[in-house]
Amino acid sequence: MKKDVSASQLDTHLREMTAARVALGRSGSGVPTGASLAFALDHARAREAVWSDMDKTSLCEALVFWPLASVRSAAPDRSSYIRRPDLGRKLAPETDLSTLPKEGIVIVIADGLSAMAVNANAVKVVTHLQSLLPEPAGIVLAERGRVAIGDEIGAMVCAKAVVVLIGERPGLSSADSLGAYITWSPEPRLPDSRRNCISNIRDGGLAPEDAANRIATLLRRMEKAQISGVALAGSVAEQLLHKA
Repeated sequence: MKKDVSASQLDTHLREMTAARVALGRSGSGVPTGASLAFALDHARAREAVWSDMDKTSLCEALVFWPLASVRSAAPDRSSYIRRPDLGRKLAPETDLSTLPKEGIVIVIADGLSAMAVNANAVKVVTHLQSLLPEPAGIVLAERGRVAIGDEIGAMVCAKAVVVLIGERPGLSSADSLGAYITWSPEPRLPDSRRNCISNIRDGGLAPEDAANRIATLLRRMEKAQISGVALAGSVAEQLLHKA
């Protein structure tokens, strides 16, 4: 009996430490009804996140203090966007970014695979990040956008760096996770090795304010080294070796 109590306490402790599906228990050859229903609910939330829409009205109202533009990718609808990732990396032909400042930092907010994540977290990240930057960054709302759409946007405004905040592929424990991809000297067709990524930005993950602090730190390092991605990580490691 003592062993059973100890195992139960261990299971409870494990469940408190993570949102992952651990220590679910058993009911015959399956899992308990509660665990089965929770799985079905989280699966439904993940599917809903993939098909969710960016709340542009609320985002525009919250971000009205900074230069703002709204664009769409070459994907004509959500179904095409999901089936054709390449279209989400390209801007629609009618794109106009004339309202944005040139040669600065540009923040791109893209719905990605979870507009739910953008609606919940993007404004918090942007608001705190803007307070940490030496000059306000222009902001672009990109519907049906993938990460690489930021490269084309950055090149169009001659940006020294682009920060893409995008809804990450939803998991079964987090449908509202936001990712940040930071690229120095953006231009079309850059490899992913030129980017630095911060992920799991959400309540229950990395707090939006902490994410903004990390993004600002990366931007300062990028400006000093004039590089980003794998090369930046190598540069930082080399500096630490020299100090040692």
